[in-house]
Parts: sequence; structure tokens; C-alpha cells
Amino acid sequence: MPKNSKAVKRELDDDVTESVKDLLSNEDTCDESFKKSSLIVVDVQEDKDGDLEEGSDTEEERPAWNSKLQYILAQVGFSVGLGNVWRFPYLCQKNGGGAYLVPYLILLVVIGIPLFFLELAVGQRIRRGSIGVWNYISPRLGGIGFASCMVCFFVALYYNVIIGWSLFYFSQSFQQPLPWHECPLVKNKTHTYVEPECEKSSATTYYWYREALNISSSIHESGGLNWKMTACLLAAWTMVCLAMIKGIQSSGKVMYFSSLFPYVVLICFLVRAMLLKGSLDGVLHMFTPKLEIMLEAKVWREAATQVFFALGLGFGGVIAFSSYNKQDNNCHFDAVLVSFINFFTSVLATLVVFAVLGFKANIMNTKCVALNTKKIVELLGTEISQDLIPLHINFSHVTPEDYQRMTDIIQGVKEESFSQLGLDSCNIEEELDKAVQGTGLAFIAFTEAMTHFPASPFWSVMFFLMLINLGLGSMFGTIEGIITPFVDTFKVRKEALTVGCCLVAFSIGLIFVQRSGNYFVAMFDDYSATLPLLIVVVLENVAVAWVYGIDKFFEDLKDMLGFSPYRFYYYMWKYITPCVLLALLAASVIQLGMTPPSYSAWIEELAQEQSVSYPGWGLAVCVLLVAMAILPVPVIYSVRYFDLIDKSSSSLSSVSYKKGRIIKEQPSPEDDDASLIHGKSPSEVPSPMPGNSIYRKQSSTLDIDTAPNGRYGIGYLMANITNMPESDV
Repeated sequence: MPKNSKAVKRELDDDVTESVKDLLSNEDTCDESFKKSSLIVVDVQEDKDGDLEEGSDTEEERPAWNSKLQYILAQVGFSVGLGNVWRFPYLCQKNGGGAYLVPYLILLVVIGIPLFFLELAVGQRIRRGSIGVWNYISPRLGGIGFASCMVCFFVALYYNVIIGWSLFYFSQSFQQPLPWHECPLVKNKTHTYVEPECEKSSATTYYWYREALNISSSIHESGGLNWKMTACLLAAWTMVCLAMIKGIQSSGKVMYFSSLFPYVVLICFLVRAMLLKGSLDGVLHMFTPKLEIMLEAKVWREAATQVFFALGLGFGGVIAFSSYNKQDNNCHFDAVLVSFINFFTSVLATLVVFAVLGFKANIMNTKCVALNTKKIVELLGTEISQDLIPLHINFSHVTPEDYQRMTDIIQGVKEESFSQLGLDSCNIEEELDKAVQGTGLAFIAFTEAMTHFPASPFWSVMFFLMLINLGLGSMFGTIEGIITPFVDTFKVRKEALTVGCCLVAFSIGLIFVQRSGNYFVAMFDDYSATLPLLIVVVLENVAVAWVYGIDKFFEDLKDMLGFSPYRFYYYMWKYITPCVLLALLAASVIQLGMTPPSYSAWIEELAQEQSVSYPGWGLAVCVLLVAMAILPVPVIYSVRYFDLIDKSSSSLSSVSYKKGRIIKEQPSPEDDDASLIHGKSPSEVPSPMPGNSIYRKQSSTLDIDTAPNGRYGIGYLMANITNMPESDV
């Protein structure tokens, strides 16, 4: 690894011992003498050796972040996403309120920060995307990188659909009143009446399912494309493509807005919401700890899952972004900083959500009191005696407290027949206990609350613009997790790959903008990421700690950072974190086994959601999503373990680096997974820099071979020196 000290200048024909890490140091620190030396790039043919020719093009310098702030904003934008706004508050409410923060923080320290630090470190050290990184760590486990790319692609397919939904609501928010403010009226020849489906549910629920999605009654019924959402999906993919087409040079600049703007909106929402009546009720309900719930294993499992997905572990986006860093960047500081920014963003979003829901609960409670008071007035003198009504109560203005007192008295007297009176229990706590998450929170509960805001169109525009920015920040990291590994490994043009990837994703994404598309979004969300990502991260941890070697990795970190990380990480990576991840994986498998796959279908006649089992082909798709995501891992392991590819391609051969030469070795049958890293000496490692071969000028003819972690091998050819000591990387 490059050291923090400046590279020592030297001439090409100096008779000195140099290691690969010294050479990398020269390159990475852009030493003038190194850059001036003639580098010749040869596009090596897989089946042909040849002399190196002069005048070849030099390898393009790897892009780098313009500033540390830009890099931090990119990592924050990727890790802070829609889940912080609509999943964390729901889990917090469901799992003990303020008490949920305790297991979440513990697991953030135990699995979150160590794994985040690990991904940052390997990306920064090897300076490649996920495919190149895991090929370098252990070629037989090279499928980890391809699995990450596959999961990224699946997630990008449906995640951009949610951005499309937000774009639709954003475009509809420039109206006064908002289009989902009240139920539409239906006119016929004789009279006008409220739309029955809307009257049975609510104005915002009806608008979401009928106007926005125009949803079908089951996953069987395609219903054709929803053209409004198709246009929004096209707009979403166009935005992503334009922002990503130049890599971090273009997306890095967009990050300044997409990462910072959501915080401006959240703070504005918090200030405005706290000034509304009932907002304090929501905040108090949120943070009133229910300590007994903390003892349930389910709470810890859900907290671990949220930590895992909140930081974007396993996607490859973290590795891709860190690969553009300087070698001496303090990635440990970055890991801790981004992890806690993510946590505090979740807490801020939770405050905002429950302040707004507290306001909404008070409005709903007031409506409930008015409706039931009217029922009591109608029942006076018949079912209810006037004597049961306290004298101080004025029926023209009944407070929630007075209503509660009345119903308690009536229920005490008419205990057996009270249910027949049809009086509802109007209670703010019960209203706040109606847990909502995901699209239900963003597109139904929150939109309904905003209709009661003063200047509601302004707040609606701000809210959905915030969702768009949160989604785009995560999409940039997700797409980077696909683009960077393939550009590094296969040396394709980034612009062409980005445009092609977006076009393919948009074409496949059309299944999500059918009338039944919402059901496919739920399917992909439930099955395309959870298990595959857990498996990927378990393998990442094992590959570094047990295959590559935790002691060697610590030496690399010390060399790269200039200081030795806390011993805490040694024990986390080697023992604690793998055990926690395996337990989480087992719990997730058990949960999937105990819960038959199902989805929530919108039943038009009932105007409500109903849980429906997937049909046979739907179950097959669920299984296929999981299988396709993790398939690269066993396939690539088998190919390389059993040497199934012709050795003439040299793609599976072991490569060791000596000064000035690449030496091909035949892999021995008894080699384990780490054999291609350790070999016969510590220096015999695959190149961390796949692609076109780069050589110093030299007159002698050399045998050139390809490396196991890319299409071509890389060697730095110095003067011919016999018996040269090997590198100790």
C-alpha cells in the first residue's frame, strides 16, 4: 500500500529494490519523475505474446473527487435515502418508541460502522469497483462483485419508479386546492354524489390508488401501461443518466444540491410542524419509551436490518465512491462521520414525521368527536337519557376531553348495549398507533396532513422535491455500484455504458408502470435485495478477515492511514460481526419461511387493501430474484476452483509480481481460497489494477499474461535485474 510519506524520486535504471507498493505510491501521489517516465500501454491479446511497442497511448488517470466535501456528500447522499424518512419512523413507533434507539445504536456500532469502514478501506486501497476489489482479495470469491452489481440493478429498477411517483405528485402540487384535498363528485342526469370508492376510504387514499396508480385489483391483471407514470419514469431515468454520464465529474456536482436540500426541507418542516396544534402529542408519543418491547428478539432483528440497509452495505456504491479517493485519505473518520450523519438524519426525519402525524391525529380526532357528538344528540331522549350528560357540556362545541367524559359515563350505565349505539372511541393515542410506512406514509398520510397546512401547495412542492432529491442521491450510488466495476474490469466507455444501462433499466422498468406495477414494486422490494445483500456482506467480511487475513489487512490499513486502527475492529471483523450477520441471515430465512409470500391488493369494491397470496408464477419470480442475485458467487467459485476455463486464456492462472516481470504459475490442487493472494511469498498477489497492461520501456522480450482479476495483467517493467527480491505487499 502507498505510504503517507512522499515518494522518493528515482531513475529507471537505478539498481535498487522496489516493491509494487512503492511503485503504486509513485503513481498515486503523482510524483513528477514517475509521471514523466515513459509508460507504454499495450492491448494484450489473450492468445498472443509479443514485444512491447513504443508510442502506445498512456493509461488514463483515474478520476478523483474535487474535494473531500464532495466525497462526503456523495456518501451521505447514497446512504441517506427514502428509508430514513418512511421506514425508520415506522420501526421506531412499532418497536418501543424512544427505546428502539438503544438497540439501533448498539447494532450501528457492532455491525454498521465496522462493515462501512471495511468497504471504504478496500475500495480506497485497491481503487477499483466491487468486481475488481473482490477479484483482488480472493479470485475464487470474485462472484461477490458480480452479485453486488446484480442486486444494484434489481434495486435500481424499482427505486427509480418511486422517484417517478414523487415526480408525478410534485407536478400536481402546483394547484390550489391540492387535487387530493377532497373526494371528487360524480354527476349524472338526476343528481350529484361523492365517488363511492373515495367516500369509503379517504380523498388522499383514493387519489393515490385511483388517480396516480390507477391500480388493478390483482397482480394477474396487467391493465396496460399507465401513461402518466410511464412519462414520469422516463423523466426519472433521464435525470439519472444525465447526472451520471460523466461519472463523478458530473454526479459529484449534483450532490451539492441533492444531498443538502433534503436537510433544508426537513428543518423547515420541523419548525412549521412544531407550530401546529397537536404536533407535541405526536413527538411525545414517538419518544415515550416502551422498555418491555426491547426484550423481544424481533426488535433487534429489525434494528439490525435497518442499520444494514440504511448504510447501503453490500451494494458496491460505497466501494465505488471510495475508490476515487486519495490513498492516504482517513477512511476511518469518514466511516464514523457518515454513519452518525445517517443516524441523526433518521432521528430528524422521525421528529418531522411524528410532529406532522400528531397534527393530523388531532384533526382526525376533532372530526371523530364532532361526528359522534351528533349521534349522541340524535339518541338523547330515546337510547340515551339527558341525565347522563354533564351539565357543563355545550353540544355546539364539545372538546375531546368532554367527549371522553360523556362516553365513559354512558358506557358505565349502558355497559351491555353500548356497542349498539355506534359511538366510536375518539382517542389521539389510538390514531397515532395506526402505524404506516413506505408509500402509505409518504403518499397517503403525509399528503393528507399537508392539505390542512396553511399554503399547502408550497409545502407539498417542498416535500416531494425533497423525496426526489433523497431518491436521486441513493440512485447515484446504486448506479455507480454498477458502472464503476464494469468500466474498471472491461474497459468500456463510461458514457456508452451509462446510457445503455439506463435504457435497458427503463425498458425493463415498464413492468412497474402497468396498472399492476405497484405489486411488482412490492415484490422486488421484499425479495430482490434482503437475502442476497446479507449473503454478499457475510462473504465480504469472511473474505477480508479469514481469506485475505485480518493481520495482513491491519498492516495494510496502518500503511495506508498512517496509524493502526483500534483493536476493536480486529475482533469485530474476525468474530463478532460475522456471527451477528449469520444470525441475522438465519432469522431472515426463518421469517421468510414462516410468512408465506403475499402482497397487499387494492380491492375497489371494499375500498381497502387486502392481503393476497402470490400465484404460482409469482412465487417462481420471487425465488428467481433471490437465485439470480446470488448465482454469480457459486458459479465463479466453481469455474475458478475446478479450472473450467482454458488455461491458454490465463484468466484463472496465478500471477505473482517480481520486479520487472510477471511470472505465471500453475495453481496447485491443494491451494485454498487464499492461495492466489498469499502464494509462496507475501508478494505474490494479483494486480489491483486490471485493464490494459502498462509497462516501462525495456528492450527485452517478455512473456505477457493476463491476471485473474481482470482481462489483462499489469506489471511495471524495470531494468533486467536477476534474483530481484519480491514485493511484500
